[in-house]
Amino acid sequence: MEDSSDLYDEYETNYTSSWADHQHQCLEDQENVDCLRRKIKYFFMNPCEKYHARGRKPWKLALQIIKIAIITIQLVSFGLSNQMVVTFKEENLMTFKHLFLKDYVDGSSDTYAVYRQDDVYDHIDYVIEKYVHLHNITVGNHEYEKKGAFYTPLSVCQEFYLNGSIFPSNETFEIDAQVVTDCLEVSPMYHPSLREGYPNFELHFKRMLTVKITFVLKAINLQTVRHRELPDCYDFTVIITFDNQVHSGRIKVDLENDVDINECRDWKVTGASARNINLTVLFDCLIIVTCITSFALCTRSVINGIQLQFEYTLYCRKNCGKEVPLSDKLEFLNGWYILIIVSDVLSIIGSILKIEIQTKVLTSYDICSIFLGTGTMFVWIGVIRYMGYFRKYNILILTLRAAFPNVIRFICCAGIIYLSYCFCGWVVLGPYHEKFRTLNTVSECLFSLINGDDMYPTFKNMRQKSSLVWVFSRVYLYSFVSLFIYMILSLFITIITDTYDTIKQQQQSGTPTSELQRFLSVCKDLPNSGLYRLNENKGCFLDCCINRFRRLEESLTSEA
Repeated sequence: MEDSSDLYDEYETNYTSSWADHQHQCLEDQENVDCLRRKIKYFFMNPCEKYHARGRKPWKLALQIIKIAIITIQLVSFGLSNQMVVTFKEENLMTFKHLFLKDYVDGSSDTYAVYRQDDVYDHIDYVIEKYVHLHNITVGNHEYEKKGAFYTPLSVCQEFYLNGSIFPSNETFEIDAQVVTDCLEVSPMYHPSLREGYPNFELHFKRMLTVKITFVLKAINLQTVRHRELPDCYDFTVIITFDNQVHSGRIKVDLENDVDINECRDWKVTGASARNINLTVLFDCLIIVTCITSFALCTRSVINGIQLQFEYTLYCRKNCGKEVPLSDKLEFLNGWYILIIVSDVLSIIGSILKIEIQTKVLTSYDICSIFLGTGTMFVWIGVIRYMGYFRKYNILILTLRAAFPNVIRFICCAGIIYLSYCFCGWVVLGPYHEKFRTLNTVSECLFSLINGDDMYPTFKNMRQKSSLVWVFSRVYLYSFVSLFIYMILSLFITIITDTYDTIKQQQQSGTPTSELQRFLSVCKDLPNSGLYRLNENKGCFLDCCINRFRRLEESLTSEA
């Protein structure tokens, strides 16, 4: 009897121990799951909720607000300087056209041409004459380029076929397609006309392709002095082209210039207080530091999201035996943080280029404006992330995000139809309509028609030289307008509207729509409950272990 009693006591002790271990294991697993829920729920909280949950101040939000303010100030300051540069370039181009093109009138660039041989020589002589007398006729501060002790000469280059005999009356020709270039140079101190000073230089009109007159002028942009900025020195490479490649009897004349901006070698400004360039550079450095800080904080948040995604994926795979859908995985990858990271990178590069421009090391105004403008645009778009924390704004953001995949698929299908109309219009209507001469202009014209702009002139400007093409143009334009405005745009609006209604019904019902949302819906802990707080130098799982042992002790005490 004593042996049986000892066996019974041993069995009871082992049973109680195994049951306690099992209960302990269950409590431990449950605490791990609850801790994971709190971590994920805390990750998706807005800055105010995170402050109530753990008392952490929204430094990232404050940093973004400060960054928006200082980057906008930087952009406005650089934009005003860039406008002065662009204005100086454009007005100099207009000045050169009035100085060196004979009888030039504003707005006549597309129709400016010569039709007689004597007119071609007269126009070339006119350019040479105005070039050598530049000091006496210009009202600007233009000067010749000087290399050493000599001025850079003006060059006249003729491109023509090597040899050829053309007889349109007999409908016969013989041509050597090799292109030859013949050039002559005119010094600013030399004053004869083309025929008098260079009798051996002859224009071969029947074989001539182009005549290019090239010279370099220098100028200083003094308008920046009024804005307390140091002026830049400009090199204008002026190119006047007589284009005869069509050989139609009409030689088009065009003037263009290439601009090179350099730092002036020696300068002295009196009567005005120059802006302290060190303060401007210091302000740009402040922006760089702010963007680097924002980049580090957002990168850390992205890394934390990826780590939580791995933990959640491991939990679902180990405890639930299923894989996490791709849509739930993307929830942990915050696209707003990626947008802010991209904007920070662009702003840093743009600020570095701006510092180089301010110190006259570089003159890449266009490249710098692209980086600064795009970075500022992304920074302002990133503000929408914080507006999404309000319920009425959030439904709009959720609609855009949910409808984006369907919109992309729809655009791909509509884009194929759009390209088909572009190619067809370019081939058929190009010779008869100015807006269909190139694929680029065709695309711009059709996109304007979709938006209802410039519709009547597009129909009206179609030349009726071919009745068949005119009838085709009507069928083409009417079918395009009807298809895109009345059908495709309506379908596009329907996609957005249906997505909006779906999101609105989901928010009103409050039912979770994804596995991740159902997983988080179990956690009912409020941000101010104190369960999200972490002790110093302690992690979440250490906090969970303390709570677990407390609950285990309470359960054993109650059973005893």
